[in-house]
Amino acid sequence: MTDQPLTLYPPLEPFDTGFMQVDDLHTIYYEQSGNPHGLPVVYLHGGPGGGSNPKCRQFFDPAHYRIVVFDQRGCGQSRPIAETRHNTTELLISDIEALREKLGINTWHAFGGSWGSTLALAYAIAHPTRVLSLTLRGIFMMTQRELDWFLYGVRAVYPDAWDKFVAEVPVDQRDNLLEYYSSLFAHPDPSVRLKAAETWSTFEVSCCALMPRPLLPEDNDPHHALAIATIEAHYFRNNRFEPDDYLLRNIPRIRHLPAVIIHGRYDAVCPLESAWQLHRAWPEAQLVVVPDAGHASSEPGITHALIKATNDFRVITAS
Repeated sequence: MTDQPLTLYPPLEPFDTGFMQVDDLHTIYYEQSGNPHGLPVVYLHGGPGGGSNPKCRQFFDPAHYRIVVFDQRGCGQSRPIAETRHNTTELLISDIEALREKLGINTWHAFGGSWGSTLALAYAIAHPTRVLSLTLRGIFMMTQRELDWFLYGVRAVYPDAWDKFVAEVPVDQRDNLLEYYSSLFAHPDPSVRLKAAETWSTFEVSCCALMPRPLLPEDNDPHHALAIATIEAHYFRNNRFEPDDYLLRNIPRIRHLPAVIIHGRYDAVCPLESAWQLHRAWPEAQLVVVPDAGHASSEPGITHALIKATNDFRVITAS
């Protein structure tokens, strides 16, 4: 680490925004900011279903990078909101490729945190010749072990948050929280869906940072809560990798790519074990364990490591 902590670049506005219809149901929002003639980088947000926000643009040197941000199917400004039909990892990967082609980009850097790290890995494995580097934060590989931790194991660290999460779940259904909440997200009464989504989203936010942080604007947005809860549960039930360790098995396809793996030592949402396993499979990738951080990209040590990585990758030019 440098002596001076790195912080987000100043806020900036997009020089281009638009919508791209990807099938008969979904239209995704995208934007470009920074240097229109700069080195392309694509920001892959978390969730699934988390959507982007203006701070996503601020992890990159705007004088150097052409920053591409988009909202994945069913979330953010993409439409329809919280839609799980035609919403799979494979389709998200095809959307990334369609957007790259639409914008006339040959190769680009990929940046993703949490579910964004999952998608970045899956995209790079599918299209290794299109990726210049990978900046990965809060590693999540969609394994059963990780899902069990998120739904049950995390109560060892956050018993208060977990008790609120299950407070209205019948005792005889607490062994299958994913199915129970999924039934609520499919309930015909919108108020029932929204209440369940807010409970799910609050649980996740409560466990994200090592130290409590102020709520972000999207944390209080019911549409954001509905999208992230509904789409997360949908992916956890229906869009698992086969086999379970698919990403780890396919790391040889991308071991030649420059990569930085950044993870908070006390990440309670996605424990450090996943980043450690990824690094063992990919020893060429740099592993940065932030000693005083949890899962959130807004934590100072995580922010510093992310910006150091994108600054360091400025030397890698497009092919």
